[in-house]
Amino acid sequence: MPNVEKSIEVNVPVRTAYNQWTQFEEFPRFMEGVKQVQQLDDKHLHWKVDVGGKELEWDAVITEQLLERHISWRGITGPKHAGTVSFEPADAGRTRVTLRMMYEPHGVVETVGDWIGLFSSRVEGDLKRFKTFIESRGIETGAWRGEIQDEKVIKK
Repeated sequence: MPNVEKSIEVNVPVRTAYNQWTQFEEFPRFMEGVKQVQQLDDKHLHWKVDVGGKELEWDAVITEQLLERHISWRGITGPKHAGTVSFEPADAGRTRVTLRMMYEPHGVVETVGDWIGLFSSRVEGDLKRFKTFIESRGIETGAWRGEIQDEKVIKK
């Protein structure tokens, strides 16, 4: 499976960046091609995206979520994929957000897109749009403050 890793520094504290990322239903506001993310429960998500003019849907499960450190997931239906987004203090009031994803392209469009680096560019663009989104607001749209360990939800 191809891997992508991209990072960006955002001008908000770790808590703000992390809290915003837990608001999965807001992803269409800054992720290219994401039409809808529906949070089914604390650890299950349903995605609707447009990839190269083709609409895809899948379900994902959050496998680990450690407060203000990282969120990991894997697909349980649809295209095979998994990833982790991590949050590290960069300096006073700044956060380094790193997104690592592994995915298996399907069909000619996705395979060619992967070959010419389109997926990597999309991830980089999503992080830049996240930066603009959270910095322009200065505060998160909400927060989920629990944890998930070994796919078990731990309320905080």
